[in-house]
Amino acid sequence: MAHKGGMAVELVKLQSLERGFLTVLRVRSALGWLILAAMAAMADGYLQWRSGFPPGVVAGPVVALALLSIVVLVPGRWRRWGYAFTDRELHVASGWLTRAHTIVPLSRVQHIDVSQGPIERSAGVATLSLHTAGTENSLVVLPGISRQRAEEIRDAIRGRISDAPW
Repeated sequence: MAHKGGMAVELVKLQSLERGFLTVLRVRSALGWLILAAMAAMADGYLQWRSGFPPGVVAGPVVALALLSIVVLVPGRWRRWGYAFTDRELHVASGWLTRAHTIVPLSRVQHIDVSQGPIERSAGVATLSLHTAGTENSLVVLPGISRQRAEEIRDAIRGRISDAPW
């Protein structure tokens, strides 16, 4: 336990997200860059036709940025995610420049979703979404965990909710 301003703060060891989520992030990034590269290629064609510019003036830098993003930046983003599930709360941490560590007390959870899109399904990961009481930050999303782990957390939280006195 660490002490901060007279309060005891319990330090929780965060688990990494599944490696399959790195694949999801890379595919999503590649799809976005593919659209930009297609637009850059059209701009290249137009510039070459109208002004005699050499091919690749616009598309070359876009492709270089895409490779940098997919190979270096996306894995860095993936490494900065983490989570922990205790008997009382779910911790979700993410971010590089702005680091966010969200703690969701299980007693505040009102609704739980486990979802998988086609890319997530093919990579073997799912997203756990917690809807909490309150209006600000009432949705907490934990992507990139196995479907089995997401369902285990969902079922544990559901058990806690159904045991809670109303």
